[in-house]
Amino acid sequence: MSRLSDLYKAMETLRKEGLSLNEDLERQVSELEENIIKKEILPVVTETIEPALKQVQRDLVLVVDYHPGEPISVALSRKTNITELIQAKRLELDPAVTHKEFGPRKNKAKRIAPRTGLCIYRKDGSFIQERNAAMTFISAIVEAGLVRVRELNLKFCRVNIVSTTIDKKYGRAQHEAAPGLYVLTHSSTMDKKKMLDRINKALEMGWTVEIVK
Repeated sequence: MSRLSDLYKAMETLRKEGLSLNEDLERQVSELEENIIKKEILPVVTETIEPALKQVQRDLVLVVDYHPGEPISVALSRKTNITELIQAKRLELDPAVTHKEFGPRKNKAKRIAPRTGLCIYRKDGSFIQERNAAMTFISAIVEAGLVRVRELNLKFCRVNIVSTTIDKKYGRAQHEAAPGLYVLTHSSTMDKKKMLDRINKALEMGWTVEIVK
């Protein structure tokens, strides 16, 4: 029996026994599943299709749509680079980040800064503004391109702003903006603005990013 089958069997046993999975365990199971697929399934798939593709004399991207129990659907994309397919999941997992642990603070914060938001103005006069700064930050990154932003290697607290793994410490502040791509929102509004300004400059988005009350 393969490791993937063992994993699914173990999960099914837990469910039959009526045990619920907490968020941390579900995250660990998901990461293990992806790692097994990457190391054991993808090499077999590559070895299988490579001989058939050798006769093709052009760059292409194949998109495989798989649902358990259903026939596999394979489509040819007009894109020539996998990074251009935002919706395609990249299985290269980011390494786990080791964070320093500090004890409880002795001095309590004197005051909490007032809640602020973000507004991103486009060249055509339209804008991006969600209910809070975190959601606006995510929407802007999605518009800029999750994979493109990921490749800028922007990090906060040592975690990639667009990551393929859920961080042990800041996982609750990571939002899945596309399958397998998580946007980190653990930052102040000012820090979010600074990161969006860097994205705007690097990718030439033509935005004007402002902090609003």
